[in-house]
Amino acid sequence: MADPLQVEVVSAEALVWSGEAESVIAKTVDGDIGILPGHSPVLALLVPGGVEIVCPDGRSREIVAVDGGFISVSQDRVSILSEYARMAQELSVADAERELADARAKLDAGDESEETKQHLHRATAQLRAAQKAR
Repeated sequence: MADPLQVEVVSAEALVWSGEAESVIAKTVDGDIGILPGHSPVLALLVPGGVEIVCPDGRSREIVAVDGGFISVSQDRVSILSEYARMAQELSVADAERELADARAKLDAGDESEETKQHLHRATAQLRAAQKAR
């Protein structure tokens, strides 16, 4: 069996998750990407959503909400860098749906500020991650 991946998820504020993984699945601007040990080097842009980290036991997994950012893979090290990242177990679908509805209402009312767009991206990420973690 190949050595596990070394994974770090880092937000602008803190190291959100670090550890070994059997695989990582993330959504990039070009579609879903799956990373296994031995994967060739890659650097890709992430879209808001839930990054899935499959633990070495192959049965348990961690889901992390990210509002975009980058995924970097090199020599069995996976780095996920995002301005916002939060563990899915800290989120609820109902709260995320409310946040998303609030952000969309602001956009529909004509508020196209960067703050409102960021709110939309984070709410989208929270909802996708919370749903994936169910």
